[in-house]
Amino acid sequence: MKYELTKALETGNAIIDKEHRELFRAVNSLMDACSKGQGRAAIEPTIKFLLDYVNKHFSHEEELQQKYKYPNIAAHKQFHIGYTRRLKEIVNAIPAAGPTVMNLSSINNHIAALVTHIRTEDKKLGAFLNGK
Repeated sequence: MKYELTKALETGNAIIDKEHRELFRAVNSLMDACSKGQGRAAIEPTIKFLLDYVNKHFSHEEELQQKYKYPNIAAHKQFHIGYTRRLKEIVNAIPAAGPTVMNLSSINNHIAALVTHIRTEDKKLGAFLNGK
C-alpha cells in the first residue's frame, strides 16, 4: 500500500503538509524497493531520513504550537517524544548484517502509527493554525 497525502491527511499548513509529503515519498521508495527484493539495500538511507525527519518535522510542529499557543501542545509533544524513542529502538534492533523482514515490518508499523497521528492530531493542529 502506498502512502499518499490525500485531503483526509492534509492539515492545510503548507510547511507541515510539505514535510508529510517528503515522509511519504521516502517511505514509498522503501516499500517499492522491498517489493523488488531490494529492501535491505534501501533501508539505511530510509532510516537516516526518518531519524533526521522526526527531529526536523517535530521541531517545526512544536515551534508552530508554541508560537500560536496551541492548547494540546503537551500531549502532542509527548507523542513526538515517544514516537522518536520507539523509532530509535527499532533502528537499534537492526542487526549489523542488515534488516530482517521483522525489522522492516516494525518500521512499516511505526510509520502507520505516524499516519494515524497525522490523520487525527495533526489535522486538529492544522485546523487550529488555520484559524489564526
